[in-house]
Amino acid sequence: MRIATFVAGGRRQVGQVSPDGQQVTPFRLSPEAAQRGALPLVEAAARGEALPALEPAALPLASVKLEAPVPLPRRNLWCVGRNYHAHAKELATSVFKDNSANVMEWPIVFTKVPETVIGPTDTVALPGAAISQQIDYEAELTIVIGRGGKNISQADAMKHIFGYTIVNDVTARDVQMRHQQWDMGKSFDTFCPMGPWIVTADELDGRHTHVRCWVNGELRQDARTENMIFDIPTLIETVSRGITLLPGDLIATGSPAGVGMGFKPPRYLASGDVVRIEVDGLGSIENRFA
Repeated sequence: MRIATFVAGGRRQVGQVSPDGQQVTPFRLSPEAAQRGALPLVEAAARGEALPALEPAALPLASVKLEAPVPLPRRNLWCVGRNYHAHAKELATSVFKDNSANVMEWPIVFTKVPETVIGPTDTVALPGAAISQQIDYEAELTIVIGRGGKNISQADAMKHIFGYTIVNDVTARDVQMRHQQWDMGKSFDTFCPMGPWIVTADELDGRHTHVRCWVNGELRQDARTENMIFDIPTLIETVSRGITLLPGDLIATGSPAGVGMGFKPPRYLASGDVVRIEVDGLGSIENRFA
């Protein structure tokens, strides 16, 4: 099932996208519940409840504006750094070379604040040269936690996934380096395009899919999720160690090689650039930077 958050008739709604991707049928949600996007559906499923009934009439998908499926997460997004073998290698000679030794031992985990989230076609706001001159893109498959829990084992981890979505983990590299810990350089307003919807785990296994990213039509990132250093069950186990994951929590699983910082010289984003990210079985997002 594909679950989308969208605006139609001036109000936010949540709906089920048809298999052919041409229509979306709204769920019967109160306006207050719909403001939270797909979160009420994820929480209902975690309680073992059926999803809300669908309205009788479908809408053409082309007639609505897609928003992030979780437009305002309840708390920070969990994110994983350098989790593809080739990406870790491309940064091993960068400014991150001094903290690359342990990349194979433990996942690098940081967070992005909820206010970074924007929709799958929204514009990413460049902060201005006085704040950052090194804006980078990072295509990432993202886990949507269904059933919460603490100290989740790798063996049980896949049972805790509601579904998957896409994020662009936009990063101000100079700010990231300046502050050492990464949250500030990852958390500028609009720095987390998300979408186009959630695909539920019964239809997509994130351990076996393909992530690609284009900048202005040029393919930059291209990798299968089998090439992750730490697989999805390991990431869920790691993030839940001593921390209770909640239904609707998001875990971005890391970005493949081909980020702007990895080029020599680096190829950072400029006003007018367009970044498209596609994940097989999930769909695509495309955002302009300005």
